[in-house]
Amino acid sequence: METLTSGEVAKFCNVNLRTVIRWIEKDHLKSFKLPGRGNNRILLADFINFMHEYHIPLPEKFSHYSRRILIVDDEKPMAASIQRILQRGGYETELAYDGFQAGEMSHSFLPALMTLDLQMPGMDGLKVIEYVRDRPHLARLKILVVSALPENKLQQALSAGADDVLSKPFKPETLLEKVILQLK
Repeated sequence: METLTSGEVAKFCNVNLRTVIRWIEKDHLKSFKLPGRGNNRILLADFINFMHEYHIPLPEKFSHYSRRILIVDDEKPMAASIQRILQRGGYETELAYDGFQAGEMSHSFLPALMTLDLQMPGMDGLKVIEYVRDRPHLARLKILVVSALPENKLQQALSAGADDVLSKPFKPETLLEKVILQLK
């Protein structure tokens, strides 16, 4: 997992190093101390979350993180179809074929949005939503449920913490419109 120094964060935010240290001391920005001298390190995910929470634009170096989408669907042809649509729309994508992969990749890929099928073997979509919403460092992750399940299940997903839903089958332009709305 990539880390930043407090000095790098200061440069990216165009502030004094002391300001970053105050953010850390006041628990606005999560960090950990290295053994020995005690220098602060900030996980990239925590830096991105901090920027999002305080409505600070991401530096150019990290702007691609706001265009990352994790596609979670156990049906490989459907996942590939969603991927083609999103890549044509200019998004960087990765695929996960079950809930466990989705959990792991939400940490390593650092997506801004996850498209999520509800009906999957093992850990279903509702459990994935619960997992994501129970982790503060994933707070900025938007969840767009894409499912063929009935309306009551889609409503259940919204109640569980999904940001929006899309019924299968769908038109490619509808998927892109919903993604654009979530990533504004």
